[in-house]
Amino acid sequence: MAASDGTVIIGGGLAAAHAVETLREHGYPRSITVIADEATAPYERPPLSKDYLQGKQEAEAAIVHDTDWYADHDVALMLGERATSIDRAGHTVALASGGEVAYGQLLLATGAESRRLHLQGAGLPGVFMLRRLGEAQSLKQAFTPGGRLAIVGAGWVGLEVAASAKQAGMDVTVVAPSSPPLGNILGDEVGEHFADLHRSQGVHLRLGVQVTGIIEAEGRAAGLVTSDGEVPADVVLIAVGATPAVELAQAAGLDTDNGVLVDSALRTSDPDILAAGDVANAEHTELGRLRVEHWDNAIRQGELAAKTILGHTDRYDWQPYFFTDQFDLGMEYVGHAGPDARTVIRGDLDDGEFIAFWLEDGVVTAAMNVNIWDVNDTLRGLLGRALDADQLADGDVPLEDL
Repeated sequence: MAASDGTVIIGGGLAAAHAVETLREHGYPRSITVIADEATAPYERPPLSKDYLQGKQEAEAAIVHDTDWYADHDVALMLGERATSIDRAGHTVALASGGEVAYGQLLLATGAESRRLHLQGAGLPGVFMLRRLGEAQSLKQAFTPGGRLAIVGAGWVGLEVAASAKQAGMDVTVVAPSSPPLGNILGDEVGEHFADLHRSQGVHLRLGVQVTGIIEAEGRAAGLVTSDGEVPADVVLIAVGATPAVELAQAAGLDTDNGVLVDSALRTSDPDILAAGDVANAEHTELGRLRVEHWDNAIRQGELAAKTILGHTDRYDWQPYFFTDQFDLGMEYVGHAGPDARTVIRGDLDDGEFIAFWLEDGVVTAAMNVNIWDVNDTLRGLLGRALDADQLADGDVPLEDL
């Protein structure tokens, strides 16, 4: 195959979509090829556990650009095609269909895959995971009013699906070894607030409990076997996190460690290959190495990878940001707090409207606004500053005066 000086992108998520968009918006004149193993054009994942499951949004709404947009922007979109290997010396990507695609610059936006549990019965019908659109469609079809859903895991996806299923009229039980939920991310005080929220809505939480197997009845999943007894269910969701999809990178000899290792411009150990999004373990200019599995980061890193290809000097320097919606709770979080950070609350947790700050050595490293809006940019401006905890907690002191 003849050599190419164009860009090939492997992946079908937000990082891929925004890399393409940024390249064309900045006048990139060379060829662009996107290889995605799903049949759907690149899409965003947050709606899969929230609006789509709740029936508030159709599946098509998650697609960033339809196929006509790619054609109009002279982008070769190879859907339902899987990249099987990378020949770094020959600058080609081999395809499962038997062909190959040449590249000048290659962007790995392969994302992450649901972490699997090696449990007896995990492969039974009625056991679901949630990472891809097809999985969300199957899970939604399994939602029936009065049905019973058992969720293994109390992270963001587990809790968001619990809220969606409860609002769909299901009886929901969440089982997790940790207590409280999200405590490793938000600390015990705020984690307990999420637990109380779900309990108040009728979700059953079985925390500090290990799942040891899947109950089988008539060839289907019928619940969970746990260290605290059985949990009957009609549908089981395993939501215990994700692992970066590094197989292609590893087989190609690229440096990996909890993701594909990249510098602050998102270049891998091969200068002609970049990585962005969930798969990238990137060097942040202030925070050190981070691998972030969130919507905002996928967008920004897709844009940054494109700018690196274009020869710009931008670097990975923004603070992590994520959001969630569960029942009547909406929140935004910005920053990156360590597990030993001190939590300071402004407002009343019981009222459901508050701001949380995380301090390390007196310095604000993260902040979260819950059901209080139009303040996240202000909170972002407080990060990295040494501030008095009493003033942070005092609602009579305007945020702008801190």
